[in-house]
Amino acid sequence: MKRLAFCLASLATAATLSACSTSHLMAVAPIDGTISGVCHVDMVRGAVGLAASEQTVERARVDSDSLNIQVVSHGGGQSGATSSGQADPSQGAGQTGGDRLTIEKGATNNITAIYCG
Repeated sequence: MKRLAFCLASLATAATLSACSTSHLMAVAPIDGTISGVCHVDMVRGAVGLAASEQTVERARVDSDSLNIQVVSHGGGQSGATSSGQADPSQGAGQTGGDRLTIEKGATNNITAIYCG
């Protein structure tokens, strides 16, 4: 009987403590353990169309091996199809090189383009 009471008390304590904890996101770490600092978009092309949440943007930065990231919001006054005003986001931007990944996001916070530079 004492054993059952102890087990129930332990279970109740564990449930109470777990209800108070906040869920922590795992730190984003590169697969190979290092970030080279040279941007490559080949590993992050699949993020186009996803919501530009903090976690998605940070994951894209790490997966592209970039040290820096720039998120460009959709500007209502821009004339082109992208936030940068370019009809094609790859104009003036590279698929590799530099230390910065640029992510363009649309009016609904979805990623519309990803490129280095």
